[in-house]
Amino acid sequence: MVRSSGKQKSTKLVFVCVVLLGFGLVADYLWASSPYFASYLYRVPADNPQSTVIIPKQDPHHAGTEPPKIRVEADKAKSFLAVDVHDRSLSATFADLPAPELEWEKMANAPVPRLDGAAIQIKDLLYVFAGYETINLVHSHVDIYNFTDNTWGERFDMPKEMAHSHLGMVTDGRYIYVVTGQYGPQCRGPTARNFVLDTKTKQWQDMPPLPVPRYAPATQLWRGRLHVMGGSKENRHTPALEHWSLAVKDGKALEKEWRPEIPIPRGGPHRACVVVNDQLLIIGGQEGDFMAKPGSPIFKCSRRNEIVYDAVHMLDDEMKWKPLPPMPKPDSHIEFAWAIVNNSIVIAGGTTEKHPTTKKMVLVGEVFQFNLDTLV
Repeated sequence: MVRSSGKQKSTKLVFVCVVLLGFGLVADYLWASSPYFASYLYRVPADNPQSTVIIPKQDPHHAGTEPPKIRVEADKAKSFLAVDVHDRSLSATFADLPAPELEWEKMANAPVPRLDGAAIQIKDLLYVFAGYETINLVHSHVDIYNFTDNTWGERFDMPKEMAHSHLGMVTDGRYIYVVTGQYGPQCRGPTARNFVLDTKTKQWQDMPPLPVPRYAPATQLWRGRLHVMGGSKENRHTPALEHWSLAVKDGKALEKEWRPEIPIPRGGPHRACVVVNDQLLIIGGQEGDFMAKPGSPIFKCSRRNEIVYDAVHMLDDEMKWKPLPPMPKPDSHIEFAWAIVNNSIVIAGGTTEKHPTTKKMVLVGEVFQFNLDTLV
């Protein structure tokens, strides 16, 4: 995604996007992990506040120094998870941002509850798309948040054929490319339809469909091409490895068909996909997801096994995937929970491996910083 950079104001604005979507995705898994997930409606309270994080400027006296190693406190982990956790040192590439330096402030409430939607920031505006309101009701519109005056303003409809959740999404700074995703509530099937939004005119245009539909694929613009990778296959659970690209410019496809590319090393949905310093990275994600109960006329969601992972890979100049230092812990549902800050990739929250007893998802209550200076 194209992100604003170089100014403290834009840094603050970008990171608001991270936190808004991070909390949305976290709320989704709280909801999805509940034993009442498939039979009861869940609503976010109307007075639930939004939050923002301000990242402080790097101390010039410490610029260029290697980030400190972080040590997991095993005793606290044991008391929380009730399982044995081995004390370990984390890679210096990743580091927690010191909590005392993060300032939180309340933001305007969203117009509607929204789970598992998508969001893109362009300058001072945050475009929020689709998402569940309840397990049986999905949104088919876009809301726009203005960072300048802390208000939600314009709202407009999405195309009727566009997916309602698990979207792939990226922007070039004006045009927003929307790729595949789940069409409808519960655990309904995906669509291969793709669209592009001109944010200046608010007009939608069709894009060539994917060869096959996917759920929550990694999506990015890189070297003049729209890349779509992984996600879940048509049954919503099986991880996909396919990687396609399409030449695009100024909101238009320059080709009629998607070109096959090198498959990703590990398939699955809900991973961060970042382009920085002309490098394409995929971070975290999972294998498996809820899927429709066999024979259900409403495609009622049924829990399946999920494996969350910590893998990080970069596509190099030879178009080969290169492994990078893993995340401190497995982390998923972070596709809209990242930002570029001070030459680092900052990831807020997410979900990690299930609780060994309750089998509910464990939420990640940390902010991770991936130092780009240590990649080579």
